Amino acid sequence: MDQHGRHWARYVAASIEKQLGALPVIADYCRRLDLAGNIDRTCPIRDIADLTHGQVIETLVANRLTSPAPLVRVAGWADMHAVEEVFGIDPALLNDDRIGRALDAIAPELDHIVGSVGAQAISVFGLDTSRLHWDMTSISLFGAYDHADADHPAPKFGHPKDRRLDLKQIQAGLAVTGDGGIPVFHRTYDGGAGEVAQVVGAMTELQKMATPRDFLLIGDSKLVSYGNVSAMIDAGAGFIAPASKAYTPAVTLAALDLHTATEVDYVAQGDAGAPVAERGRWRVTEDTMTLTGKRKRDPILTLRRVFVHSTARAHAAATARTRKLDRATGDLGRLQGGLGSRHYPDENTVTIRIAAIASARRVTAYLRTQAGINPATGKPTLTW
Repeated sequence: MDQHGRHWARYVAASIEKQLGALPVIADYCRRLDLAGNIDRTCPIRDIADLTHGQVIETLVANRLTSPAPLVRVAGWADMHAVEEVFGIDPALLNDDRIGRALDAIAPELDHIVGSVGAQAISVFGLDTSRLHWDMTSISLFGAYDHADADHPAPKFGHPKDRRLDLKQIQAGLAVTGDGGIPVFHRTYDGGAGEVAQVVGAMTELQKMATPRDFLLIGDSKLVSYGNVSAMIDAGAGFIAPASKAYTPAVTLAALDLHTATEVDYVAQGDAGAPVAERGRWRVTEDTMTLTGKRKRDPILTLRRVFVHSTARAHAAATARTRKLDRATGDLGRLQGGLGSRHYPDENTVTIRIAAIASARRVTAYLRTQAGINPATGKPTLTW
């Protein structure tokens, strides 16, 4: 065998050894989570079957975590990776038809299965579920999807996180524990579903997991709306979320006095290894804010509002703002140099270009400009 062949053989041997070592660990976790048992209780099968749906899904999980393969090749993978010794399953039984039937069986019961396995994980590993983090994301899809299944979330146009407004999307919500970041709950939604409207349903399910402990839900600004806050107060669930500009406008922030805020003994994770003098300093102050419903009979909700100031973040924001303004200055300088040319022959074309620069460089809030016409030359003018 030549040197290349020996190198390849060692690589294959190391890969197989690594995967063989992983299988017992995966199998142990599956058993501790009672994955097969949860599936089999939810999706029972006839006693004469060679494999239960739970056994099939367990091995499929092991395949996904070690060496993902198309369903038609899972049997070959199982034959090479000691699946029979670890899971007690004849690899020949794991053909793509049998795996497909198992996936079809669990599809309608997926939410129940995930919830059961999540509850088992909380119990077995002693996870602290008193603090749960919830957020949603979008998954953009290529294709038309003209005839979506009514029993499943429908691909639709919405507000994609990747800014692909030309593509339809599906949305997914995920909740993880503050203790270890362990996923315990998920949901899929139509592409056009509003994030704000999904909070109450998620909160209700998460509260079931947290019972009987007190429950704190942490999310993004979509958490804060009259309907969501009202539901969380009624359910006795605490929450923390950043307030959007709709509830805390810039004029409110500008009126705050930094010198009267209280400095707190907090060190950001990124500053942990820095000298004390170079660490960011944090100050807080608080007040209350109110939320009103759309109907006159809706009670007024009073919330505690905390303002946080970080010198590190303030410095980073100032640096970013300076960088954006420098880039806009360069663009404006080039625009000024081209005034009166065929590209910018009049005030209107200059105004359009200014708006494009302000938007592209994200300096609309800082930029003040004045475009006009020089009466002596008839050429456009620009100051900023």
